[in-house]
Amino acid sequence: MAAQHDVTQSWRLGALELAAAYAASTLTPLAVVDALGERIARLNPELNALITINPAASEEAAAATRRWAEGRPLSALDGVPLTVKDHLNVRGLATTWGNLALAGNIAHEEELAVARCRAAGLVILGKTNVPEFTLEGYTDNPLFGVTRNPWNPGLTPGGSSGGAVASVAAGLAPLALGTDGGGSIRRPASHTGLVGLKPSIGAVARAGSLPQVMLDFEVVGPLARSAADAEALYRIIAGPDRRDPASWRTHSEAPAGKLRIHYVPRFGEQPLNAEIAENVERALAVFERQGHRVTQGELPFSFEPVDRFWPMLGVTAVAAIFHAFPETEPEAAERFRDMAEQGRQLSATDYLCGLDGIRGFRRTVAEAFEEVDIIMTPSAAALPWPAEQPYPVEINGQPVGPRGHAIYTGWVNASGHPAINLPAAPSADGLPIGFQLVAAMGQDELLLRLAAEYEQQQPGWQWPALAETK
Repeated sequence: MAAQHDVTQSWRLGALELAAAYAASTLTPLAVVDALGERIARLNPELNALITINPAASEEAAAATRRWAEGRPLSALDGVPLTVKDHLNVRGLATTWGNLALAGNIAHEEELAVARCRAAGLVILGKTNVPEFTLEGYTDNPLFGVTRNPWNPGLTPGGSSGGAVASVAAGLAPLALGTDGGGSIRRPASHTGLVGLKPSIGAVARAGSLPQVMLDFEVVGPLARSAADAEALYRIIAGPDRRDPASWRTHSEAPAGKLRIHYVPRFGEQPLNAEIAENVERALAVFERQGHRVTQGELPFSFEPVDRFWPMLGVTAVAAIFHAFPETEPEAAERFRDMAEQGRQLSATDYLCGLDGIRGFRRTVAEAFEEVDIIMTPSAAALPWPAEQPYPVEINGQPVGPRGHAIYTGWVNASGHPAINLPAAPSADGLPIGFQLVAAMGQDELLLRLAAEYEQQQPGWQWPALAETK
């Protein structure tokens, strides 16, 4: 008989490790979920990662425990705990979008990815914090307040999946579901040392969602402490659904063997933190040692159409939110009310011309991937900054605006291509640094394969001091 695990240390285990322990009867889902509940009670007040606890979590875990005992688990991840970003509907729990008026907005339908997790037996621990309307690169809102980074609680974990990454990095859960409309999985993952996948458009079908005001730029994806765990969750949530026509698109076959990796160390003269630049370059050397063919230079296309359309997308997104939920406007921050007014004044002609520019951009990016297999860049231009501050005001001594830290990710959402954040070596102060790999449309599993190969050459997950001492 296998030796029993110490359930008080089960928070250290990844998703697949937990599932293996369930199969060996050395842990049970109920014991793990109850232990995590105690851990959340200790750590979450400082981090503010989870903002709604699922009252049925122990009941769901007990059902998973019975299934494992009877030898009939629903999936390879049956009974594994999961957190869900408060931008995704979970039936019976509030979906607040960080707005005061939606505090009692109980979801009566369920985001398809959440429903697939539930059907696979994963246990939903609760909902994680977001910035208001998930339109910021840090995590704070008037309803629940600031979320903090487990690596340094004085700093932000980024946004908008800030609560999601904080929950996984602190060992409150092994897995999280996030959304990414402009980098909202990849940048927070880079700030907390996690693996975060932004799937291709259509790879994870959407249904039961909040209004998709970021159009098809926004996708649902997994966050985990390892590539294997991220892949396991991705396989559960991925796949088509008749309610989402985009999910039936044909995807290209991934290349076999060594890959053509084009490394873009920075975007023009835009400021980039020096430690990020240095450590991402060191990560590139891993791929070179593995025999991949590496080139270096600028992006092989201009993302001017994205820069032109992005401001229009933002203001019309807020206007659309207020149209769908008029009760949110009086409670929203003034900057959002101003954005909505700009959105209402925007001409349909300008918007449609902007969309046409995005269609052309997608064709251009698709053509570029005929010459390369992977594009590699930093995930963020800045290290984490003070938790209450919306964005870093300078990077490497140069002043920047609200999107200065976020320049590397949005073009990928506009193109629809998949991308993954992986951790590079941390900064001298121990803060996580990440880089992104971008692949051709539909080659999500290629990214996961490459992530696993990269991870084999790394020292493995290191816990933040906060996680170890609480």
